[in-house]
Amino acid sequence: MGLQTTVHLLRHGEVHNPEGILYGRRDGYHLSDLGQQMAQRVADTLEGRDITRVVSSPLERAQETALPLAKALGVEIVPDPRVIESTNVFEGQTFGVGDGVLRKPSAWRHLWNPFRPSWGEPYKQLVARMLAAVYDARDAASGHEAVIVSHQLPIWTTRLHVEGRSFLHDPRRRQCTLCSLTSFTFDGEKLLNLRYSEPAADLIPVADRKAPFSAGGAPAEDKPPSAGA
Repeated sequence: MGLQTTVHLLRHGEVHNPEGILYGRRDGYHLSDLGQQMAQRVADTLEGRDITRVVSSPLERAQETALPLAKALGVEIVPDPRVIESTNVFEGQTFGVGDGVLRKPSAWRHLWNPFRPSWGEPYKQLVARMLAAVYDARDAASGHEAVIVSHQLPIWTTRLHVEGRSFLHDPRRRQCTLCSLTSFTFDGEKLLNLRYSEPAADLIPVADRKAPFSAGGAPAEDKPPSAGA
């Protein structure tokens, strides 16, 4: 067995989003107080690991999640636009159980192809940019570990691809909770295994664990529906 390297894909923490907006790539969406606690929990959990590189999406919520870990490790945060959130035509809309966008007939024309998907960035394109960033982080941290702070859909889609699974999925059933780690271990360039863990699991409100995006501070009726809702 050769030189082993682990790249952890870390989803950001809870976002202060009291209106329950699908924020996507919009500026101005920061971690909530609870999200800051989640980020610190990850930093405390990973502080003793052999992490030599911390990479982050340029969006505020990702940068703020990366900051406690980078400080604990004494490394700089490397911004990488390739791990940013995916595009989505519904950005800026709400998905609450009341007047959410998917209840409006005008939205249905975007839903014709869930395999591509027709409402946002093609899954294949998303995976290509994410894997390019993963491989670069692996090479930069060769023999050690790296952390990439990204977003739920990019992380989950990358996992589906690596595991040879269909991109077609229910967003409420993604195994990628707030501040979770999807970890790829390589032997040289060969992927040895993939592991999933949730260091901040006990901090996540039960009703929010399966939500497709974070709406910290929003009333229940304005939050995106979770699995079973």
